Amino acid sequence: MGSALRTELTWLLSSLHDPRYVARFQELCGVRGTFTGNHAGARDSGEKTDADQRKTPSREGKGKHQDINGAVNGTANGAAGESARARPSGGSGKDGMARGPLRRNSLTGEVGHQFVISNRFLYYVFTLGTELGNELFYISFFPFLTWNVDPFVARRLIAIWVWVMYLGQCTKDLLRWPRPASPPVVKLEVFYDSEYSMPSTHAMSGTAVPLGLFLLTYGRWEYPLPLGLALALSWSMLVCVSRIYMGMHSVLDVIVGFLYSLLILVVFYPALDALDTFTLSSRYAPILVVSFHALLGLFSFTLDTWSTSRGDTAQILGTGAGIAVSSHLNYQLALIRDPPASMLPLQAPPLSLGLLGWSLLRFILGVLMLIVTRAVMKALTIPLVCRAVGIPSGDVRKARQNMQVELPYRYIVYWTIGFSAFFLVPFVFSCIGLY
Repeated sequence: MGSALRTELTWLLSSLHDPRYVARFQELCGVRGTFTGNHAGARDSGEKTDADQRKTPSREGKGKHQDINGAVNGTANGAAGESARARPSGGSGKDGMARGPLRRNSLTGEVGHQFVISNRFLYYVFTLGTELGNELFYISFFPFLTWNVDPFVARRLIAIWVWVMYLGQCTKDLLRWPRPASPPVVKLEVFYDSEYSMPSTHAMSGTAVPLGLFLLTYGRWEYPLPLGLALALSWSMLVCVSRIYMGMHSVLDVIVGFLYSLLILVVFYPALDALDTFTLSSRYAPILVVSFHALLGLFSFTLDTWSTSRGDTAQILGTGAGIAVSSHLNYQLALIRDPPASMLPLQAPPLSLGLLGWSLLRFILGVLMLIVTRAVMKALTIPLVCRAVGIPSGDVRKARQNMQVELPYRYIVYWTIGFSAFFLVPFVFSCIGLY
């Protein structure tokens, strides 16, 4: 009985991880690849490609798909190789819209292969879904929540996001499962193709953020329970399914990411109140939080090989540390005040042109300040770090592939952005009367 159950479970997990299911889902949604040469033939005949047969890299990370810095090359993680690559094109054919991946791989410069979209509606819907798990969304959503809605909810939600993303990135590099093979899968996105696949951190953040937002706001704000729960689950499902549509994750990757995120919420959420109180009120909180985040980074940065996940982890930890320090200063200086308990539950103010105008003005000015801060810090930090570690800074992309450059650069830049979003921008708003 037990043996039969294990066999069935193994078969189920293997099926859910099969890239052919991803390819079939893409075909149902109107995605068609333009593979060339032997790869296309392998797809039609059902034979395994080189990418299907590729083994997971060894723990020492010295596989043939790495350069001298340990960076995964263009074919290392489910990519199709040169014979299946083509430059993106924005043209339209008689069978649909010819497109290329949304963004090239930030580490390797890989542009991916071309594909044809016959269902534009689903393409735009799932593109929106995958963007809900990317940097541009978070650098807009979290500050908007802070400046215009509820800073109490924002800082606690960010703490959840940091933990979920950190644990997800570390788990990826411990398991070291490759991305779905292409072909048969069509890669609509190659930006994160150098990272490993299990679990999907998009699915994790796309689950933790909306469900965390629901948990933090229900009872604090007045709105119907069914509406809040439906919006949170719809947000989560959109992000999760979009990763299969984009060809970046198997069905199993997404399911595990969803469940893993729920597990982290169950364990972490009860401690959130005590952690937030400590961060705001303890005189030792800034140094302890920064030190703890640095220790977490040192642990994660020793895992496996170098890929874009290393820089993303430094970015997450830096952002969380910067926001923690700025939240402490806000509390001590009473720059951003949480509504007193006597005002709860909060009610959404009636919509008006004045409210929309002030909110939009704060958002636009604040984001512009963050964009300028990010650009200035990048321009200053990369050459300084390169000089400190003795690496040429002429080719920025190549220099960033070195761990000694990428880690401090990402941590410093995004620590500054987190600090600016929660302290410097609100301070400027208070000075010019926008608060």
